[in-house]
Amino acid sequence: MTACGAEDDSSDGSGSEGGSSSEESSDASGGDFPEGDGVFTVGSLLPQTGDLAFLGPPEFQGVDLAIEDINAAGGVLGQDVVGIKADSGDGTPDIAGAEVDNLLAEDVDTIIGAAASGVSVSVIDKITGAGVVQFSPANTAAGFDTYDDGGLYFRTAPSDVLQGEILANLVVEDGASNVAIMGRQDFYGEGLAERVQEVVEEKGASVADFVLYAADAQNFTAEVNQIAATEPDALVLVAFNETTKIIPQLISKGIGPQDIPIYFVDGNLADYSAENFDLTGVKGTAPGAAEPDPDFEDRLRENPDVDDLTYGAESYDAVVISALAAIAAGNDSGEAIASEIVNVTREGTECTEFEECAQLLEDGEDIDYNGKSGPTDMTDSGSLVSGTYGINEYDGNTYERIDTVSGVVPETS
Repeated sequence: MTACGAEDDSSDGSGSEGGSSSEESSDASGGDFPEGDGVFTVGSLLPQTGDLAFLGPPEFQGVDLAIEDINAAGGVLGQDVVGIKADSGDGTPDIAGAEVDNLLAEDVDTIIGAAASGVSVSVIDKITGAGVVQFSPANTAAGFDTYDDGGLYFRTAPSDVLQGEILANLVVEDGASNVAIMGRQDFYGEGLAERVQEVVEEKGASVADFVLYAADAQNFTAEVNQIAATEPDALVLVAFNETTKIIPQLISKGIGPQDIPIYFVDGNLADYSAENFDLTGVKGTAPGAAEPDPDFEDRLRENPDVDDLTYGAESYDAVVISALAAIAAGNDSGEAIASEIVNVTREGTECTEFEECAQLLEDGEDIDYNGKSGPTDMTDSGSLVSGTYGINEYDGNTYERIDTVSGVVPETS
């Protein structure tokens, strides 16, 4: 996947301004942008189906709670926020494009999602080409930092340049010296696996084998046999729900969780209580606040479908940041919102709640929003300056955080 996508010809009928009026106005941000319709409308392009469906409930709930809090505080530009839900799937089959068409037809200003980097990159040209903000709570692929998105793509999850570094450091610090790496061959998996390889080797350990597999493969026998033949002393598995198929095959070849240390990433750090294998001792990384807000976590769990909290806070923050940007711009069009998103996350008066931040903006102050997921300071490319990861360990088939590591995201070129 190259770092620059094909240009969108806006032939989907949504128009180049994402459904906003073609009339331009000079707004509070000082730029000339299409005039919004006065109602800040948020589309959620998140996984209701597919291999990442376990991430859907906390993400949708995060969006819903943000809209609830914003509207309770008076809304955006004097109007209640409107939310519209859509299913991103996981790319197999590809349903995200049609779902995006439906959201654009509803005149959304910001689309929260997708969760999977591979799904987001498949629709980014359609969304940003329509003048709509794409704001992912969960995309971690490093390639987004250099993608030609017209300044309309943002994310509240840190880049895998940092996750790969933190995970590789953990593996080597745990004593591994001959590490096998197995990952999905897609926009997410390949980049993260390569970063792990890079840092493992920088730390002086060897990479026993580096194997990428087709994301839609029905079995992984050849890849597992290849890895087993190298006799690794640790394995990093960059995967989604296909983990449920891979683990039994690893066990059958003597390189399962009870044989060698195995490490997961955010894409497969999930509750596997329904499975009959034992993951005790497996470790994994996932973004998360250094000091999670227990009250907010309780609110996420008010949705009975929420088991895992991953990316719930990041989803909440993506909506709040977008709303604050609309207030700062005095305009709810996608392009106006995009022009202020980075500004409301850094170099101003610190604030942590929408109502507080919105009042500061109304008073003419610059703000620095720190959210439920932690500091949200962004680079000019719309990615986080720094990130925090939980180090998690399984006891049986459920996990808990055992440590927290924060760091600055290394620059990419």
